[in-house]
Amino acid sequence: MQSHNRNLVLVHGLWDNPGVFNPLIDYLDTRKDLYVFAPHLPHDGGRIPLKTLASDLDRLITDRFGFDTPIVLLGFSMGGVVSRVWLQQMGGASRTKGFISVGSPHFGTYTAHLLPSQLLPGIADMKRGSHLLKELNSDLCLLQELKCLSFFSKSDLTVFPGWNAALPIGSRYS
Repeated sequence: MQSHNRNLVLVHGLWDNPGVFNPLIDYLDTRKDLYVFAPHLPHDGGRIPLKTLASDLDRLITDRFGFDTPIVLLGFSMGGVVSRVWLQQMGGASRTKGFISVGSPHFGTYTAHLLPSQLLPGIADMKRGSHLLKELNSDLCLLQELKCLSFFSKSDLTVFPGWNAALPIGSRYS
């Protein structure tokens, strides 16, 4: 179990791995009061449902920090939706001080509609109008207790349309 004064957990997206955060980790390594953890969540190209990935995230965070150590969570792309599942449906909000989302399809993406749901349930979870996204967006009480920030690009072609990557609450930056 590892913990410092401040703990940041970075959650990667689809077709990524924790290496996507290496430049950020290198930059943050100069901060002696900050511990950065970037777990690997194997998604098998979208075959793993996002709730399963959130359960894996829960186990990895608990293994690293125990049950009570406060964290700040940053989710990139699909990792932002996985993070929301953990925060809103698995008790993660109780130990999280802040949530930062970068380019995550909180309201779905038309891009996911191009792929078959039966073969790729993790990608199906990111389709506009998916059952999972409806669940997450129907009850925002736990997110309202956190400081939430979202960063999105209006011209994003992965999360299309780009404004679907803005969290429904908190500060939003295009």
